Amino acid sequence: MNMDNVRKLARLIADNPYNVFFTGAGASTESGIPDYRSEGSGLWNRIDSSKLISLKGFLENPKGFYEVFSGGLFAPFAHAEPNVAHMFIAMLEEQKASKAVITQNIDGLHRKAGSFNICELHGSMETSSCIICGKSFSTAEVFDKFMLDGATPECTCGNIVKPDIVFFGESLPKDVLEESFELAAGCTLMIVAGSSLEVMPANLLPKYAKDHGALLVIINKTETPLDYTADIVINKGIGEVFTELNNIWKTAE
Repeated sequence: MNMDNVRKLARLIADNPYNVFFTGAGASTESGIPDYRSEGSGLWNRIDSSKLISLKGFLENPKGFYEVFSGGLFAPFAHAEPNVAHMFIAMLEEQKASKAVITQNIDGLHRKAGSFNICELHGSMETSSCIICGKSFSTAEVFDKFMLDGATPECTCGNIVKPDIVFFGESLPKDVLEESFELAAGCTLMIVAGSSLEVMPANLLPKYAKDHGALLVIINKTETPLDYTADIVINKGIGEVFTELNNIWKTAE
């Protein structure tokens, strides 16, 4: 690893407390959460996303969604623990050395690590809601019940219960998206961690930050469409980079 770039990043974070992290699937793979597009292991290689996690497909066959996810896909979300990246980001927020984290992830690991100022662009798998009355449920409890009785999860009002994640065919939560763009416009440093920057409209945020004067750092195993405009690019695994960042940060304290 080019340690010079990691040291530069640590210095940029220290010099820019109004920084914002932007995390994608690569930030959670070391916690056992599958990413979406990796050849062979990506989630989209294992399920028909157009049927199972599109809003139309879910409403037509909600039981099919629960059957597939209870067969092993939900377990990683239920049992995952934060890794060094989640913990480092939460530590910076606690120290007032970071403003917020914007995430494409639905696993809730930033909150579990202790972050408070989180914009979950694609929702959270931690909770579920009735599609009509909005009553909230623990997703873990919803799946536990489904695995016991095999019945399509329903609210007490008799309508279907759906995880609080953004399915294909749904818009991103307007308030979360607006807050994310405000954070991007106001930050002086944006750090992308583990995102291929291929999913619209989330992938507009780093460029938006850059266009508003922020420095841009991209940490990702593979190249992204915004590498050309970034101030620092680190093509390494999230765990490796954040372990070094954490060591540098603590040594400097």
